[in-house]
Amino acid sequence: MRLEYFQLIDRVIELNLADRTIRTETTIPTTSTVFEGHFPGYPLMPGVLLLETMAQTSGWLLVAMNGFKRATFLAAAKDAKFRTFVRPSERLTIEAKCTHEGSGYAITEAKIFRDGKKVGDATLTMSVLDFPNADMEKQMRDQAIRVGLTLEARADG
Repeated sequence: MRLEYFQLIDRVIELNLADRTIRTETTIPTTSTVFEGHFPGYPLMPGVLLLETMAQTSGWLLVAMNGFKRATFLAAAKDAKFRTFVRPSERLTIEAKCTHEGSGYAITEAKIFRDGKKVGDATLTMSVLDFPNADMEKQMRDQAIRVGLTLEARADG
């Protein structure tokens, strides 16, 4: 996880296009300027960044589903719940399932787990749009390689 670059997913560990599901993994960094204010002496991963982690996992699923032809952006979060705190150095598994897509939007059900126990979940609405420019599309493809979402991985499922 690279908070300063807003790259919250370390790797894609499972992608099933037939089931429209994905699992990713990330490890919370041991140090970050985020923890200097959240909270001094008791560092906790902000809930908003946990929500973004679910959105990025959902985004990778949707980008893979559309063959890297369109970008995704978080449009809405519904019923977001966080059941416990997440601390530096903890490893998280994130799951997302696409439950609806069409008319330029997709809805996913996303969940975060630590050691098999649910940490949080949310229903996310994602806007699905053409890439606004070639630079963003290239950066997205480069990031896909970084997290292990390669052309071969996209074909699995």
